[in-house]
Amino acid sequence: MNRRQFVRDVLLWSAGLSLGVPCFEGAGISAASAPPQLGVASGKDYRLLVAKAVEAIGGIKAFVKNGDKVVIKPNMGWDRTPELGANTHPLVVRAIAELALDAGAAVVQVFDHTCNEKRRCYASSGIIDELEKIGDKRIHWEHIDPRKFVPVDIANGKSLKRWEIYQDALTADCYINVPIAKHHGLSRLSLGLKNVMGVLGGNRGQLHQNLGQDLADLATVIRPRLTVIDATRMLLRNGPQGGRVEDVKVADMVIAGADPVAVDAYATTLFGLQPEAIDSTVAAYKMGLGEIDVQRMQVLTVQV
Repeated sequence: MNRRQFVRDVLLWSAGLSLGVPCFEGAGISAASAPPQLGVASGKDYRLLVAKAVEAIGGIKAFVKNGDKVVIKPNMGWDRTPELGANTHPLVVRAIAELALDAGAAVVQVFDHTCNEKRRCYASSGIIDELEKIGDKRIHWEHIDPRKFVPVDIANGKSLKRWEIYQDALTADCYINVPIAKHHGLSRLSLGLKNVMGVLGGNRGQLHQNLGQDLADLATVIRPRLTVIDATRMLLRNGPQGGRVEDVKVADMVIAGADPVAVDAYATTLFGLQPEAIDSTVAAYKMGLGEIDVQRMQVLTVQV
């Protein structure tokens, strides 16, 4: 499927389903808050899968405005190929980039602060190859520049009061978080809140001492307008790096939402766990950053 066909199919499909949704600003939740909407799409065409999940919650123009500087933050921190489930699937990232461009983004940046050697990670993930296929000069993929980390005060942090954060992540008009759903040896799961590690400087290992609360604290300053969790392949064991196809479940699913706590909570159930089992989800919920109760969410499911 080329880009013109991709956009055409999305427009045809979305003609019958367009639900408005405000940008999530992390302002807190209450009993009177409207239930957060999640778009959950399943199928084999991953680019169309992403488009339909986003359309289910109002469409990309609810998040990306004409002229926006957009940052897409995938997980591509590991020197692993897509079938190993350690990094966000390249077709998922490509689909989001295409949607952002068609919404009128002035520039789309894609980057990650990798754990393995950055050039190997970017190449092995397959993400850069897919972005280059789009052939649009507004897309910029780059390796992290250490000079761009700036110290940020975390005024509402309970555990973390100050940390170095990547400047481009802070100044983007629209920050789109695109993690992969996978097992993690320390946090049990690595989902949306955990994906913030890829825009942090400093000694990131230090955060693992109180990881759940630290991630929640960071979520008060890194606020994605949109989170799209890649559950096309789920790394069930030996995360976050993986390395064995036997540890990966092909689930062919994508979850999209504006509430970062809700998307993590829902994705947790795909692993047979309750949201309360993940410290960062609980901590973020207690700080008023989103909804943890799946029963209070409006889950809009789509089969591609």
